[in-house]
Amino acid sequence: MNQSQLEQIVALFATTGTINEIRPLGEGLINDTYLVRTAEVEQPDYVLQRINQNVFPDVEMVMRNINIVTTHIREKLIAQGETDLRHKVLEFVATRQEADKLYVLVDGNYWRLMIFIDHAITKQEVNPESSRAAGEAFGHFQSMLADVPYELGETIKDFHNMEFRIEQLKQACIDDRAGRFDEPAVQTLLEELGKRAESMTAAERLGREGKLPKRVCHCDTKVNNMMFSEDGSEVLCVIDLDTVMPSFIFSDYGDFLRTAANTVAEDEADFSKIQFRMEIFKAFTEGYLSSAREFLTPLEIEMLPYAVELFPYMQSVRFLWDYLNGDEYWKVKYPTHNLVRAQNQFELVKRIEQVMPEINAFIENIMK
Repeated sequence: MNQSQLEQIVALFATTGTINEIRPLGEGLINDTYLVRTAEVEQPDYVLQRINQNVFPDVEMVMRNINIVTTHIREKLIAQGETDLRHKVLEFVATRQEADKLYVLVDGNYWRLMIFIDHAITKQEVNPESSRAAGEAFGHFQSMLADVPYELGETIKDFHNMEFRIEQLKQACIDDRAGRFDEPAVQTLLEELGKRAESMTAAERLGREGKLPKRVCHCDTKVNNMMFSEDGSEVLCVIDLDTVMPSFIFSDYGDFLRTAANTVAEDEADFSKIQFRMEIFKAFTEGYLSSAREFLTPLEIEMLPYAVELFPYMQSVRFLWDYLNGDEYWKVKYPTHNLVRAQNQFELVKRIEQVMPEINAFIENIMK
């Protein structure tokens, strides 16, 4: 879209200041994001996003969940005496016509606007010190939302349901819409994933038995879904809240380690570079349990090692599913991009399996 069209969309929101510049921001895989600069120093800048309806078909639910979560966190922070709210919780801008509405519909596309968090950075990698702080932050995030008075909707149905993801993959194999099922690399990966399918669906079975509760979780705890202070020493707040919904706590614990504890990015094609970073696992786990153990059940804590393996496994299944379907979900830069992602994540699964005894022992020692 051109500058004039974007300015017209921003004008639908109750902004302050004069719009000086609008330019693309980041390289998100899902939503289209723009930085909106204002001319006045005393006025805030903004972040404009077009919500991907292919991923989030119920935009009303997404924004309702986000409003419930950010409002609840803001109230908790105020009660704790926090004064720097702009840096500690996302703030979305209402529309000019409806003060309680946080999105607009323009030519079939949904848009939202939020206050830009200045003097802050995002990261792709973290060191043990900042990883420990991230563990504390995500544990605290879950803790603050443990008493949300409203029921959140499931913005992506069965998002972290491993049984559902495996059934999706099976159907993609049957449909073979992109004609990729018979590729040798696909067949090899399918065989390995199949060997682990039963053990990786334990959470769903325990949930049905009433032994595992659903909690309000972020459900996309990548390293770059947090804002850090400029020097990188402190996690300011959790961002990208589209996937906040009820889930098993493994969603937030396991998915963070999936990205942070991998020595390379999830689309690195040289699998020999993939290792599971135990120093990151240990630091994050220490931080997470320091702020989350007060509300976790013994079974949830016992199954944290399972969560470490679950999420790279799940992501391998999902990337392969998208590859077989013709790359409709994630943006790709080359034809086999999603296959490489799937192989990468499964290599991480194998590295985790090699160090699982150490993972179990570390968590047991913390709890003692």
